[in-house]
Amino acid sequence: MSILTALSTPLTALLALPLLSSWSTTLNLAFVSLTYTTLALTHSPLSIELYGTTLIRLILFLLPSLLFLAFDLLLPSLAVEVKAQGERGLPGSKRGRGGRGGRVCEVLGWSVLNVVLGIAVQVGLEWVATEVLGVRSLLSIKGSKWGVNHLPNPWGMVKHLVVGYVGRNVLAYYIHTGLLHSPSIPFLTHYHLTWAHTLPCTPYSLTAAYDHPICFLLHKFLPLYLPAILFRFHITTYLILLALFSLEELFTYSGYTVLPSTVMLRGMARRTDAHMMSKGKGNFGPVGMLDWVHGTSLKGSNVVKDVGEEMDKHDVIDQAGSAANGIGSRVRDRMSKGRGKK
Repeated sequence: MSILTALSTPLTALLALPLLSSWSTTLNLAFVSLTYTTLALTHSPLSIELYGTTLIRLILFLLPSLLFLAFDLLLPSLAVEVKAQGERGLPGSKRGRGGRGGRVCEVLGWSVLNVVLGIAVQVGLEWVATEVLGVRSLLSIKGSKWGVNHLPNPWGMVKHLVVGYVGRNVLAYYIHTGLLHSPSIPFLTHYHLTWAHTLPCTPYSLTAAYDHPICFLLHKFLPLYLPAILFRFHITTYLILLALFSLEELFTYSGYTVLPSTVMLRGMARRTDAHMMSKGKGNFGPVGMLDWVHGTSLKGSNVVKDVGEEMDKHDVIDQAGSAANGIGSRVRDRMSKGRGKK
């Protein structure tokens, strides 16, 4: 448990950085760096990667998904009020293979197993690289060419965060369309369609990890892990991305209308609902931009339309105009005062 506590401290502090003022951010970064250095000196790379990945997936995906499922099953009269598809969005709302309870248990069991499988494959590859082949770790975990355990510099972290985010979404789209919904690879398409697309209701959070294990590794695990090892992300960068995508899956597959984000997550949740309800006829990407580019967006769930509607709903343009006018007025006032002093 000590390593879990040690890992949670720097990760929590890193995720809280945007909320802090400049001086406290500097202190927080120094604290995070010191904590990570201590952690790297006292634990093996494999244990840091294993416990860090497990902690993220457990706290930000599995446990909240189980809480959402319990809410849906135990308080259906309340849950139906916040489900985008109403009663149809409740887990097991229609009798499927094995009955209502049996199908929910099936989804629960395979989702947990797939998450564990992803962690096992990741740590197994790291073990083969470092312990069997004797090469450096696939992710940057301990040490550098100067032998110092450190966090990546902020600019390097930002670049890798952008590369990881874009790479994951691009790979997820093309793997989804080119492997899991393609007649050229019939066995993968069969696995995906007879697992992920046979649910008797719209998605709930656990269904983000419900698929044939091979399809899960290709579609959910590989798109994030492949860019991470190709560009050798620092472990903290990888864990931040894993945290963001775990939360994305938690909310976009939840089926709820009440979500933390007003623009991105709501549109992504609508597109995910439409993809599942259509049995995979479109909306193959989590963001929707590549669906728009390739013409695979389902009717009524275009990403450009979603963003436009959300901007109109929240008067983004009017607010931006008001803010610009306010800035212009302040600039003119200062210029007038400057002329007056002259």
